[in-house]
Amino acid sequence: MANLFQFLPELQGRELALVQSLTKDYNDEQLQTFSSIYRVRRRDPQIILLTTLLGFVVVAGVQRFLIGQIGMGILYLFTGGLCLIGTIIDLINYQDLAYEYNQRIAYEASTLVKNL
Repeated sequence: MANLFQFLPELQGRELALVQSLTKDYNDEQLQTFSSIYRVRRRDPQIILLTTLLGFVVVAGVQRFLIGQIGMGILYLFTGGLCLIGTIIDLINYQDLAYEYNQRIAYEASTLVKNL
C-alpha cells in the first residue's frame, strides 16, 4: 500500500480504493508500469469541473469529449448542453463522471499489465 502512494499520490477516496484492489498483488515493477499507464490516461475531477463550467460560457460538451463520450459531446455541442440542463447535471455529478472514466481506464491498465 505504501508503494501505491509512492507511485500515485494524487489518488483519493473511491478511486484510491479501486486502484488498491486492482493492484494488491502487483510487485513494484508491475505497480510502476500500471501507474505510468494510468497516470497518463486518467482524468482529474477538477479538470472535468473546469471544462463543465466552460460549457456555460464558451462551448458545451467539452467534458464529455474528455471522458470519451464523443456522441454525448456532439449532442451537447449542438444543443447548448441540452439547453444547459445537461451541463448543470454534469456540474453536480462531475466527480462521478471522472470516477466512471477513471474506473474504465484502471481496468484497461490492469489488463495491460497482467498481459505483459
